[in-house]
Amino acid sequence: MSGGRSPAMLSPAALPFFRELGDLKRIHSACAAGSIAERLFRDGWAALVDGQAPADVMKQVVAAALVAARLGDLDLATLRALGAGDQAVVILNRSFDEVTGDMDPGLRARLRGALSSGRPAVGPDAADVPAFVDKLARQPRAGVTCPGQPRIMLQPAENHAEHCLMVAVYGVVASPWYGADPVAVFLAGMAHHLHNADMPDSGYSGEMLLGDMLDTVIVQAREAAYRELADVPELAAAVRAALAPIGGDETPEARAFHVADVLDRVLEIEQHTRAGRLTMGVVLDDYGLVHDGPVKAFHDEILATTGLSGRA
Repeated sequence: MSGGRSPAMLSPAALPFFRELGDLKRIHSACAAGSIAERLFRDGWAALVDGQAPADVMKQVVAAALVAARLGDLDLATLRALGAGDQAVVILNRSFDEVTGDMDPGLRARLRGALSSGRPAVGPDAADVPAFVDKLARQPRAGVTCPGQPRIMLQPAENHAEHCLMVAVYGVVASPWYGADPVAVFLAGMAHHLHNADMPDSGYSGEMLLGDMLDTVIVQAREAAYRELADVPELAAAVRAALAPIGGDETPEARAFHVADVLDRVLEIEQHTRAGRLTMGVVLDDYGLVHDGPVKAFHDEILATTGLSGRA
C-alpha cells in the first residue's frame, strides 16, 4: 500500500517482531565467527559484488533473517548436512510462517519463495568481498553519546555490519507500509554506513565536534568505499541511487529506511535495559526454562529446595 508519514502498521504492535529480529546480532554458533547478522551482511555483499541481482539477494538475505529469528544457524545447508533432506525446506517454511503472520501478504509470499535457495552463496571463483565489508564488521558502534556528556558504554557493543544488516531487514519489512521499493530500501540499509569503514564512530558528540568538516570527512570516507566497487559499476550506481534520498524523508523509500534506522538504533539500547528487568518468573513460568519431560518433577523439587523457583 502507499501511505502517509505514519501508516497504521507503524505502532507498538510491530515492536516485538523487530525486537526478536534484532537479536540476530547476538546469536552465534560454532559454524563461523561472528553473529548471524554480521555473516548475513557479508553474504549479502558477496552476492552483490558477484553480480547477482539485488532483488534476488534481498529476498535471500531477508528470508534467511526471518527464519533465523527462531532457528538460529539451522539454515538450509546445515539442515541438509544433518540429514533433513527434503524436510529442510519444510522446516524453514514452518519457522518463517511462525514469525511472519502480520507481514504484508505480497511481500511475505515474495520472501517465502526464496527459502528453497537458502542464504546467499557465491561460486568458488568469485572475487572476495570489498575491504569495507570486513572493516564494518570490525568497527564498533559509538554507543550513547551527547555533546558535552561522557559516552555511555553498553557491552557487548554491536558493530556497523550488524546494524546495517538489521536496518536492511527492517526496512524491507516496512517497505509496503509506504509503498516503497524493497530492493532500494534494502540497498540503502546495507550501504548507509559505508563511510564508517574508514571513519571510526564517535557518535553524535564527535559529529558536533567535527563541525564544518563533518560532511567533508564523511564524503571522503564514503568515496573510498565506492572505489572498491569500481569493478561493479551497475551496483555502485544502484547503491548511490538508493542512498540519495535518505538525507530526508520525502520519498517512500526514505521513510521505510528511517523507520528501520531509528528503530534499530533505539531497540539496540532498549535490549540492554530489558535484560536488566528480566525476572525468574518470566524465565521459569512464561518461558519454561525447566520444561516438561520425564524428570520435570524432580527438577522442580530441586529448584524449590534451593530457593531458585521463586515459590515458597
